[in-house]
Amino acid sequence: MVRIIGNHNSIFNHFISEIRDENIQKDSMRFRRNIERMGEIMAYEISKVFTYEIREVVTPLGISNISLLKEQPVIASILRAGLPLHQGLLNYFDRADNAFISAYRKHHKDGTFDIQLEYVASPEITDKVLVLCDPMLATGASIVHTYKALLLRGKPKHTHIVSLIASLEGVDYAKKHLPENVTIWCGAIDEELTAQSYIVPGLGDAGDLAYGKKV
Repeated sequence: MVRIIGNHNSIFNHFISEIRDENIQKDSMRFRRNIERMGEIMAYEISKVFTYEIREVVTPLGISNISLLKEQPVIASILRAGLPLHQGLLNYFDRADNAFISAYRKHHKDGTFDIQLEYVASPEITDKVLVLCDPMLATGASIVHTYKALLLRGKPKHTHIVSLIASLEGVDYAKKHLPENVTIWCGAIDEELTAQSYIVPGLGDAGDLAYGKKV
């Protein structure tokens, strides 16, 4: 299942416009904060499909029965671009366990590249809800490789993939290579993916815009 948050009118699209805007992008602190705020909105939307149970809450004047989350998810992010998005999700799921994965493109002289994973820190995820986030879903290969690496830490009962901007090709790839108990949440889906695997119009390199250019 694919859910596109930007298809509905809300303040979310203002944040999408700002992370795309080449002038506003010059302010890296605002860029990070916008991604964090979008992560908060994503967390709120995802929370609507979680499992709840009625619990008693004691107030100074009595008892209130409230429907509360039955369990907290495990939030996983791909370093380094995923950090502000991770923080936005964590602001709402503030009791969640966390996982971090180092993944990058290793480019070859012929223009192709492989996805390299060098580091995975994760709690046990068996029978838990996994929220895996990466701000850009370009080819889809990074998300698929990361998901498979996390399976070595257990098998989640459901996985929610959170991406702010995705390519149509990347979404199709993910749908083909991920199981049915995975939901993809996107802010927007762009149709074009260049030969260098950059999303158009996209926004550029999210990691560089958030934390500075790498060598």
